[in-house]
Amino acid sequence: METVQLAISNKAYATALRDLLARNPGWKILMADTPDLRLEGIIVVDSEALDRLPTSIAKPERIVLITQKDAPHLAKAWEAGIVSVVYDNEPVNTALLAVMAARLRVSKATRPDGSPKSSSAANNDKVDQDAQQNRSEQP
Repeated sequence: METVQLAISNKAYATALRDLLARNPGWKILMADTPDLRLEGIIVVDSEALDRLPTSIAKPERIVLITQKDAPHLAKAWEAGIVSVVYDNEPVNTALLAVMAARLRVSKATRPDGSPKSSSAANNDKVDQDAQQNRSEQP
């Protein structure tokens, strides 16, 4: 079961996102003021929760930020390596898509045995796939 932590101060938005996520029985949804970075899984934060996180975040690809279109929070997200940003005036379905994208990024970054893939290992996988495709295309 995959964990999704929600640290969103807008309770109506947090509840709506929780309800959408709850439709997937494979997700364990936790509501928190400050997410526990030691837990595996996806973390959804707003600007307030982002301010409570350390400046250096391990695995920032698993974080989805819900924020206003303001430079300070976007800059902090950029510096932390966060790639999923949803504006707080967008529909909650957009946040759901961002959570699903983060989940895919995290699962691609790990090997089947659960250990992280190094970028060289990921590159080797791509080379292997290309070689197999080329062999199958040859007469």
